[in-house]
Amino acid sequence: MSNLIASQKVMQHYLAALLTEEEQTEQVVLAEQKKQQLNELLSQAVVSTSPAVTKTSVQPDTKAQVKADTEAKALAALKERFAVAEKTQQLQQRDVPVAERLATPVKAEPQQPQVAAPVLKDYRQGKFQALFFDVAGLKVAVPLKELGGIHQMGKISSLIGKPEWFKGVMLYREQKINTVDTACWVMPEKYDAMLQEKLNYQYVIMLGNSDWGLCCETLINTYVLEQDDVKWREVGGKRPWMAGLIKKHMCVLVDVDAMIDLLNRGLDISA
Repeated sequence: MSNLIASQKVMQHYLAALLTEEEQTEQVVLAEQKKQQLNELLSQAVVSTSPAVTKTSVQPDTKAQVKADTEAKALAALKERFAVAEKTQQLQQRDVPVAERLATPVKAEPQQPQVAAPVLKDYRQGKFQALFFDVAGLKVAVPLKELGGIHQMGKISSLIGKPEWFKGVMLYREQKINTVDTACWVMPEKYDAMLQEKLNYQYVIMLGNSDWGLCCETLINTYVLEQDDVKWREVGGKRPWMAGLIKKHMCVLVDVDAMIDLLNRGLDISA
């Protein structure tokens, strides 16, 4: 019993570290974006309000006054641009045409090349179901719509020259399944001889339409999740394979496509 409690505490610390790192990454990216926008607005405001000054029109005793007037105009212009930008953003979020509501006309900015928005996966819209399973005390979840099937563990043939986490090839009917030692892939820093000896893989969780399967010890259950139940991974980071963290269950939600890409390239979580 003491070993089980200790194992659960280790997994909780591990997941808490994942969540803290993802939140810090998001905060840094958002702060940098806000800082860049502020610098651009300030630069534009100063340039647009700076008067043309000639040597003959400005006397030495009026330079301080000209500088003060310039700074005051720049600050006023900056405040006005912030007010217009904030009002525009609020109206856009309410899906109200900006041109019909703004009293002050906004000067059209040069159009930037449009980048196609990433297509949201089905499970990122409304409720969705996920399968929860257990690997060495760590709970992992896969969206049901990204699940390719579940097979009982069968005979596995190991191959030479493969990564440590590549357990081998399992035949299911006429399909060759590349099995992944999930504990070794997800927790390489904790994977030692003692952990390896305790593992008792029973099932193989297929990833989408690929030939990759994750070995697991126990199938826990399927749950219906709301979007707010997940701490989604919104920005780039070290773990592209992780779609997010399911807060209530302290559980990793797998981004199946990203994980397949890493496996195809022979990379594990440390990549």
